[in-house]
Amino acid sequence: MMKIVYFSLTGQTRRFVKKTGLDAFEITASNSFTDFDEPYVLIVPTYEKDVVTPVFDFLENGRNAEFCAGVAGGGNRNFAELFVFTAKDIAKDYHVPLLYTFEFNGTEEDVKYIQKVVKSLES
Repeated sequence: MMKIVYFSLTGQTRRFVKKTGLDAFEITASNSFTDFDEPYVLIVPTYEKDVVTPVFDFLENGRNAEFCAGVAGGGNRNFAELFVFTAKDIAKDYHVPLLYTFEFNGTEEDVKYIQKVVKSLES
C-alpha cells in the first residue's frame, strides 16, 4: 500500500492528509533523515525553501527521492502564480509529476481525487 509522506506547518496539510484516511508519514525537523524504501506520494504546503527545509532534507536522504511517485501541493489561490510553487519546484527539480493541487485543507472532492490518484499509482 502506497504511503503519503507530508509536511505541515500550520496544520492545513495535516488536516487534508488525515481526511484521506491513507497511511501517512509526517516529515518533521526531527525525523527528516528517515530512510524510505517504498513508493510514496509527497504532499507539501507552499512556503519559501528555508521554511520547508525538512522536506528537502528528507528528499536528499538516502534513496528517498527515487521512491517519490509524485507530489501534490496545498496553498492559497490568492497568491496567483505563486500558488503551490513549492510542489511545482519539487516536481521540476526531482523530475516527478505534479499530481494535484488544492487550496487550504482541501474539499471533499480534493480528498476523493487524491485517494483515486494514490490507488492508481499502487496498481
